[in-house]
Amino acid sequence: MSSSAADNAPRRSRAPLAITAAIIAGLVILFFIFAGLYTDVLWFDQLGFLNVLTTQWIAGSVLFLIGFVAMAVPVWVSIQLAYRLRPVYAKLNSQLDRYQQVIEPLRRLAMYGIPALLGLFAGVAAATRWQTVLMWLNRTETGRVDPQFGFDISFYLMDLPFYQAVLAFASAVVLISALVTVATSYLYGSIRVSGREVLISKAARVQIAVTAGVYLLLQAVSIWFDQYSTLTNQGSLITGAGYTDVNATIPGRAILAGIAAVVALLFILTAIIGRWRLPVIGTALLIVSSLLIGSLYPWVVERFQVEPNAKALEADYIERNIDLTRDAYDVADIEEIPYNAKTTAEPGALRADAATTANIRILDPALVSDSFRQLEQFRQYYQFPDNLNVDRYVIDGVSQDTVVAVRDLNIDGLNTGNTWVNSKTVYTHGYGVVAAYGNQRSVDGQPVFLESGIPTSGALGDFEPRIYFGETSPEYSIVGDEDGANPIELDYPSGAEGAGQTYTTFSGDGGPKLDNAFKKLIYALKFQSEQIFLASSVNDQSEILYDRDPVTRVQKVAPYLTLDSDAYPSVVDNRVVWIVDGYTTSANYPYSTPVSLSEAIADTQTPPQPYALDSINYMRNSVKATVDAYSGEVTLYAWDDEEPLLQTWQKIFPSTLKPMSEMSGDLMSHVRYPADLFKVQRAILGQYHVTDPGSFYSKDDAWISPNDPDSPATNPTLQPPYYLTMQVPGSDKPSFSLYTTFQPEATGESSRNVLYGYLAVDADAGAEDGVRADGYGQLRLLNLPKDGTVPGPGQVQNVFNADPTVSTELNLLRQGSSTVLNGNLLTLPVGGGLLYVQPVYVKSTGETSYPLLQKVLVAFGDQIAFEDTLDGALDVLFGGDSGATAGDTDVPDDATTNNGAAPTDPATDGATGGADVPTGSTGNAATDAQLKSLLAVAKTALADKATALAAGNFADYGTADAKLSETIASMLALLGE
Repeated sequence: MSSSAADNAPRRSRAPLAITAAIIAGLVILFFIFAGLYTDVLWFDQLGFLNVLTTQWIAGSVLFLIGFVAMAVPVWVSIQLAYRLRPVYAKLNSQLDRYQQVIEPLRRLAMYGIPALLGLFAGVAAATRWQTVLMWLNRTETGRVDPQFGFDISFYLMDLPFYQAVLAFASAVVLISALVTVATSYLYGSIRVSGREVLISKAARVQIAVTAGVYLLLQAVSIWFDQYSTLTNQGSLITGAGYTDVNATIPGRAILAGIAAVVALLFILTAIIGRWRLPVIGTALLIVSSLLIGSLYPWVVERFQVEPNAKALEADYIERNIDLTRDAYDVADIEEIPYNAKTTAEPGALRADAATTANIRILDPALVSDSFRQLEQFRQYYQFPDNLNVDRYVIDGVSQDTVVAVRDLNIDGLNTGNTWVNSKTVYTHGYGVVAAYGNQRSVDGQPVFLESGIPTSGALGDFEPRIYFGETSPEYSIVGDEDGANPIELDYPSGAEGAGQTYTTFSGDGGPKLDNAFKKLIYALKFQSEQIFLASSVNDQSEILYDRDPVTRVQKVAPYLTLDSDAYPSVVDNRVVWIVDGYTTSANYPYSTPVSLSEAIADTQTPPQPYALDSINYMRNSVKATVDAYSGEVTLYAWDDEEPLLQTWQKIFPSTLKPMSEMSGDLMSHVRYPADLFKVQRAILGQYHVTDPGSFYSKDDAWISPNDPDSPATNPTLQPPYYLTMQVPGSDKPSFSLYTTFQPEATGESSRNVLYGYLAVDADAGAEDGVRADGYGQLRLLNLPKDGTVPGPGQVQNVFNADPTVSTELNLLRQGSSTVLNGNLLTLPVGGGLLYVQPVYVKSTGETSYPLLQKVLVAFGDQIAFEDTLDGALDVLFGGDSGATAGDTDVPDDATTNNGAAPTDPATDGATGGADVPTGSTGNAATDAQLKSLLAVAKTALADKATALAAGNFADYGTADAKLSETIASMLALLGE
């Protein structure tokens, strides 16, 4: 055997191995891709929304093929023509000869590979526009036309984006085809540069001229459509076409489109006659015209005609902007009510507002989360969210505002017990709803629960309490078992007759079944967990639950919706369901001013959210969605079935939405006007409550929402809107409402923290099956006096902080390192003016401490009161008799009774022992106030002692005992003993 043969043998033997390895690697990759796709099919199919997935796949695949062919074929044809029509005997320079020698071996690969690669990129880009294409194919007219061109507004929402996308894609294809044509022609001698002379063969000239002509024709059409884009362009004054746009820009673009079309014809003519002079001159004319007609002329009109007379010339266009902006955000039918707010608190002033006063919420959902954790969490593997939700329930025939949360899982709380078996098959669900009266508190400041305990019990009756689908549920859980098998899922940490734990087996249809080895394998690959395939506890009856966050589930089955940032739980028809508000949005509504959705909804309680479409100028709450917390079932209800975008999506995804008529009365009683939509509307109404064009131009009555008075001065955040049951002036009866306030827009020394407006919306949809209450969604704007006599939240908070009596009592509450926490500062239009109410919480030191509601601050005009109860504070504020009774009157002393609910944390049982509120008086109001404050400190010290003793922490016990002794000494000193 020769040496060369010996060297080649190993190479030949290694080649099949390399090919085999590559094939195996490719098959593995394809199987991973298949596993991901197949699990999606199983998930959507189990949920009943498979057509949503298949519609997206079909639309994306078709658009990918169209994009691939539309790019690859023209580029391939351009390269082929340029190569095949090259001059055979062209004399090339040495540099081109070297290029050809390098490229020639790869020519065939490049001629097919370059178009294919560009086609792949184009196909992917086209596939991402499936929503735009499907909306155009299924478009629905709105019934309203724009004021400039007279087109139905659906043209801007659904047609124009499609046409512009097609033109942009086609222009890119033609431009790339022109570039590869020039490159190929130059490489093979069809284009030669000789000194200053450029020589082009006839074939190359025809190909390049025709391609350039097609490109300019596309630009002519694009420029023509740019006329319509002026109606959504944002200018310095308004969004939409103003005087300059209508009289200069729009006519100019029409002229430029005509010039571009003529120049395109000149290029076609060049392909025939071979003279480049005419298209070159035409192109130069087009460039000059674009500068003169497209830029200079509009600038001249704006600078010398509009700016000196802007208020008069822009009036009609400002009016268009006002009308269509108000329509786009559904605030056109707002009811404006003059409200000459009083600032003097008179006895009996609240008599006409007794229903509102009885429902004032003194429980702050953002502060009592720690109380819920300490009193109702029970185990480290449960948790409550940082911000709780406000809902309402009918208790004993009366609608009652409540603060609500579900007891969800916290797998991290298992610590060393966080094994695969525990986290995936044992700890599978949370348990129970915890609800507290919004207007009550116990004698020591704890929430008064109307539903609590494990097992759950209370005023909400019997319902399915298990939370398999929640906001903090594990990534996935494997549930279900064969009939007769011993349950392994921990249900709750107590049992009948002293049993330590209670177990259960999931019996719903919440996820794909793992009923064969293949499904186990693909899910093992999806979650990178071999235990799914190997575990003996995973059997043919097992189901795998994942994508369990309610917002995630709704977003997957309704990808066209923008979802509210806050899903909230409610007990509906004996089930716990999450209610999620869905919005149809657009950025293409003509003459409508855009807002940043993430910025508009951001406030103290809501951080900015990431949105695929953040800058919007149209928004409707078109869908109400529910997610069953036990089964994970998603139901979409068409809340606004006349909304054109929703009608379009119903054509695209038929049978995925149910009509509102199928909503039960129980569900109707818990849906509410969504906060995110309300925040966007208040951002718009800060400017667009003004309907007079002259006043709008002058910005002499612009408003903003006030900052939260309790947010840090270095990083202020907006005050959130609050849900309250109240009767807003102009309404017939009290209803569950959402409100916000406005102050004049100003900065620096000119800013004034006084109220100019009060916006409220009826958030109660009623309780009738499938019928929305007539008043639901009615916006009412109270216009306050412009003389600035009504203080704003920041000013009221400053008055609270600066009042010497309040400061003294707060300092007493802070003794012993206790922290005083200001609750939400509520504003209510009652007594002919605006009443401010702020609960004050005290939180002691220690890991197990939680805020206790100890005091209530109230203000009316420049008068304030600071008492133990809201009822007492109102009476003091309104001259000894407010005329109404607050909800914190006649609350049972025993907070642990909780309306029949199970006892809470026994560590707090002795917190109030020996600290009953005295009924006597020293005869000195100031001394009585100080004694009450010291008594609250004593209560807190007692609670700290009990907590420390239960935990065996004698250091904290000693600190609390010393604090108690010091406080008692202070009380004795006040009494002269």
